[in-house]
Amino acid sequence: MALRQDKPLVWLKGEVQTPPFTASARLESGLLLRRLQQGDGIGLPQSRPMPVIGRQCHELRIRDREQYWRIVYCIDDDAVVILEVFSKRTQATPIHVIEQCKRRLAAYRRVVEGEGR
Repeated sequence: MALRQDKPLVWLKGEVQTPPFTASARLESGLLLRRLQQGDGIGLPQSRPMPVIGRQCHELRIRDREQYWRIVYCIDDDAVVILEVFSKRTQATPIHVIEQCKRRLAAYRRVVEGEGR
């Protein structure tokens, strides 16, 4: 039986630190990211698909004291790619965040595909 190797986290933008995250929100974020690295699927309410950004893209939803954090990520073949970390203040994800995530994901894939040649 082959051992499953955890996928690395590739941070293209953002970080999870206290502050601005509270210690409990940082811990929750870390546990959810660890589950993703281990190949666990996470559904609502903790993770929501974001197909507008790309295939296999989602956002982790972290409730902190008076705010909500979002970690936009993509499950790639050999990594969990973090596209953005931000505090969400409205119900809809801001268009500029979606566009930035699309650009980062496209640039990441160009680099990865270029290395595979």
